[in-house]
Amino acid sequence: MGKSKQIIRNFTKYNNLLYELVKKNIKLKYRRSYLGILWTLIEPLLTMIVLTVVFGTFFNKGTKQFPVYVLTGRLLFSFFQSATKAGLKSVSGNSSMIKKVYVPKYIYVVSSVVSNFLIFLISLIVLVGVGIVLKVEPTMYLVQAWIPLAILFVMSLGVSLILATLSVFFRDVEYIWGVAVCL
Repeated sequence: MGKSKQIIRNFTKYNNLLYELVKKNIKLKYRRSYLGILWTLIEPLLTMIVLTVVFGTFFNKGTKQFPVYVLTGRLLFSFFQSATKAGLKSVSGNSSMIKKVYVPKYIYVVSSVVSNFLIFLISLIVLVGVGIVLKVEPTMYLVQAWIPLAILFVMSLGVSLILATLSVFFRDVEYIWGVAVCL
């Protein structure tokens, strides 16, 4: 129990740093973009349209919800992919700061995953909009949607922590993971 209490104390001690790192990560992601955070809404919508047109002709069995299925899968996969890639680079990318000031190294990984999760939550607005346009009626299972989202967040954080640790010792992990996550 001593180690878990220390981790909880570190989170309370460094919560302001975590907040600032998350804010910085979100700002840096859209720094030189004209549309900024609006890309979080436009990119999944455009991807859904392309995937629906391409795969809708092959796999659509007459369901009007097919674009919603495609968009849901794309959003979930996109979050996992971007969170793990950002988490993988977070420790090595902040090495100059890590060498100067003591901060628990996992704070950088957590901030990367949290910032990607917040962007993912914003992109869910598109899913709700597409569901409304296609007149998809919500079911009681929508109330339970937070459970798989929490599991996905924890899994992304765990994979990111492992990858960040490996990338400190082996720089090739970044390239291997880029290929592995696309398979």
